[in-house]
Amino acid sequence: MSIWGKLIGGAAGFAVGGPIGLVVGLAAGHFVDRLSRRGTGAAGTEADAIGAKRAAFAIALIALCAKMAKADGEVTRDEVNVFKRLFRVPEEEAAQVGKIFDQARRETTGFEPYAEQIAQLFAQNPAVREELLGALFRIAMADGHMHAKEQSYLRRVAEIFGFDELAFERILASHMGSSDSDPYEILGLSREARNDEIKAAYRALIRENHPDRLVAQGMPEEMVAVANDKMAAINDAYDRVARLRGIN
Repeated sequence: MSIWGKLIGGAAGFAVGGPIGLVVGLAAGHFVDRLSRRGTGAAGTEADAIGAKRAAFAIALIALCAKMAKADGEVTRDEVNVFKRLFRVPEEEAAQVGKIFDQARRETTGFEPYAEQIAQLFAQNPAVREELLGALFRIAMADGHMHAKEQSYLRRVAEIFGFDELAFERILASHMGSSDSDPYEILGLSREARNDEIKAAYRALIRENHPDRLVAQGMPEEMVAVANDKMAAINDAYDRVARLRGIN
């Protein structure tokens, strides 16, 4: 069973706790006490801990998408289709994902508690936090451009996740498509960077953003498509800079 099929049963939410656990528990029709935002449940083994993180990532992604749609005022068909395609939601489980989405959109808590819980749960895994933010970028860009309210919302999520303005612009650039992006910005470098700095930055980004590494840190396997696209953007940016500079 995929991560999506497991969520609505409520067990994943109970294991995670906090506002993330609450929304999936309510969607499942169960009563769940509001736990501390700091609470993530007590995982008995390392595998349990990773499972709880993957559940939290998936639930938070749905909830933050719902809150973004609420801020923007509408959910477009393009956004729904991009979500289903990128995150491999089987048709038989789409209704269950929809329940969590609808519950998050109706629930009166703002989006900040969800982002705060993710920031703490993945405090030692900035690349995983960046992957979730990147997924939200992809949804926001589903219709070909990002609306002002969406960008304001995403800037606040990025701030809660611990990313400054330069990091926000770098992450945004990596999801804009190669024809519209600055390769130096994607690599997090200035145009004055030395060739050895460019090589080192590229190797670090490839290492930190490798899909296998992200999955081991708690990103659900269903999100690998986004991670692969991010890797492709990093490779494309490096190739463009290398051609311009004659780097072998």
